[in-house]
Amino acid sequence: MAKYTLVIHGGAGTILKQDMTDEQEAAYRKGLEDALHAGYVLLEKGQSAVDAVRAAVVLLEDNILFNAGKGSVFGHDGSQEMDASIMDGKTLMAGAVSAVRNIRNPVELAYTIMTRSQHVMLNGKGAYDFAKLHGIKTEPDEYFFSQFRYDQWKQMQGSDESALDHNVVVKDKKFGTVGAVACDSHGNIAAATSTGGMTNKQYGRIGDSPIIGAGTYANNKTCAISCTGHGELFIRAVTAYDVSCLMEYKGMSLEEAMHVVVHDKLLKLDAEGGMIGVDAKGNAGMVFNSEGMYRGFKNSDGENEISIYK
Repeated sequence: MAKYTLVIHGGAGTILKQDMTDEQEAAYRKGLEDALHAGYVLLEKGQSAVDAVRAAVVLLEDNILFNAGKGSVFGHDGSQEMDASIMDGKTLMAGAVSAVRNIRNPVELAYTIMTRSQHVMLNGKGAYDFAKLHGIKTEPDEYFFSQFRYDQWKQMQGSDESALDHNVVVKDKKFGTVGAVACDSHGNIAAATSTGGMTNKQYGRIGDSPIIGAGTYANNKTCAISCTGHGELFIRAVTAYDVSCLMEYKGMSLEEAMHVVVHDKLLKLDAEGGMIGVDAKGNAGMVFNSEGMYRGFKNSDGENEISIYK
């Protein structure tokens, strides 16, 4: 039986201890712990990596603290559009959804696209219609409302700027994305990512989270990766797939490949953020070039960590 591992993230950026109260920090830690537990218990029962990453991301989407699902930020027109993706490293099957509204758990819609359609990515109204057809849970606009996100958006209204999550002050950039990667007891791996995007985003903007190879990638031969950062730059760097390429074609370890991409390739593009990863041996990585990243991992060797700051 292979070592099984689950790794999660809840976004990266300028996350500093002095900017957070003890109560806020405890709430974020509990949110991460709950998500980690939800996915890890499935791995303990011998369930698949795909099941584990879905379960973990659903918990993060249901937590108003994180910019995905319930906690999604407001766009320029006052709507909340969400993106998500999932990939199975055993089969290279993938599902993704972009610019959807009122879907309670976009990762569940991405999974259903992967397993019950011949497509990889659906967007907007078509994705919503597909969700209704397959019984995916929807919620009214009020479910997604949080005063905190609304106040951020009001601060930016009337401008053409868009901001990277929690604080609209640029020096306090936070990249609000959630994600999970897992290796199950059969040595299969998977990745999933979900986001509400950027505050005040316009023109149907889509970041890296739903793009296979940019924000999410999984291949049993190499790794499973979920990214969080400045989406446009992560798309241009084909970030998640780049880690896999370095492992496959240069023979790098997971940790080495993640380090090259995050601390060399992304920095050359002035791209801030991070990523989590696993390989098919259950090795885990949590690498970022920002001040912090909400993150955690647990494996069958008894290792367990929840961290926020550098």
